[in-house]
Amino acid sequence: TPRGLFRWATGERQVSVCADMQTLPLADASVDLVWSNMALHWLSDPLPALREFGRVLSPNGLLMFSTLGPDSLKELRAAAGERRVHAFVDMHDLGDMLLAAGLAAPVMDMELITLEYRGSGTLLGDLRGSGQTSARADRPRGLAGRAFAERLHRALGERPRASFEVVYGHAWRS
Repeated sequence: TPRGLFRWATGERQVSVCADMQTLPLADASVDLVWSNMALHWLSDPLPALREFGRVLSPNGLLMFSTLGPDSLKELRAAAGERRVHAFVDMHDLGDMLLAAGLAAPVMDMELITLEYRGSGTLLGDLRGSGQTSARADRPRGLAGRAFAERLHRALGERPRASFEVVYGHAWRS
């Protein structure tokens, strides 16, 4: 198993933790690596989580993460309306937040991935199935209705696209 192989190769124990990113159940300076994969975009403000990551990192510890940027789902945003699609933080703002969290030498990068679908139902089903719903506090509540769904499907078109701006970053605890 990967854990057994890790212990055999390094002689160390590997532990995975599933917890609230903003209040990790870990001691100060207790881990060498924090890896956050596609989670920060669920927070309206990632800064408290980045501060928490910095708190648990040991000196010279490394934070690595991936998240979605503001060009994600731009086609859906244009079709459904701004308030119906999650807002994502720009990578430059994330870099500034890394510094504000007391982390050093931040490096940011991004790539844009665009997927084309055979129909709007397939696109929306993929988003629903992967849990990609809007976490906006100001999003409309309740069901939108059949008329909205028909307008959305028409606006998305027969071969809709979905763009994902994947932002990668890392920084060190000095």
